[in-house]
Amino acid sequence: MDTLAQLELLDAFKVTEADLSNLDGDRFGQMVRDGKTLYRFRTDDYRIYFEATKESVIVHRVLNKNTYSDFLFRSKMPVSEDEQLAESKHFWKLIDEGRQARRM
Repeated sequence: MDTLAQLELLDAFKVTEADLSNLDGDRFGQMVRDGKTLYRFRTDDYRIYFEATKESVIVHRVLNKNTYSDFLFRSKMPVSEDEQLAESKHFWKLIDEGRQARRM
C-alpha cells in the first residue's frame, strides 16, 4: 500500500468509546475469543482489526475487503463476516502472528 493510501486509511479510521459501545455491524463489529475482544472497522476496500485498551487502540491487521468478504458472499453463508471470522482459526493465527512480529 503506498504512503498516500496509508494516510487516507488512517484519516478514515476514527474510533470513539461511543462507537465501541454501539456497534452497528456495518462500520464497526467485534469478535471474541478466549476472553479477548477484537474490533473490526470497515472503510472502502479495507478492514482494520484492532484492540481497544484504556490508553490506546492497537491495530493488529489491515486486510483488503476482497479476501474474506468475497468468500462469504460467494458461499452465501448465513452468518455475518464477524461471526465467521471469530470462528476461524486461520484468522486468529494471523492476528497472533501480527502480535509476535511487533515484539521482535
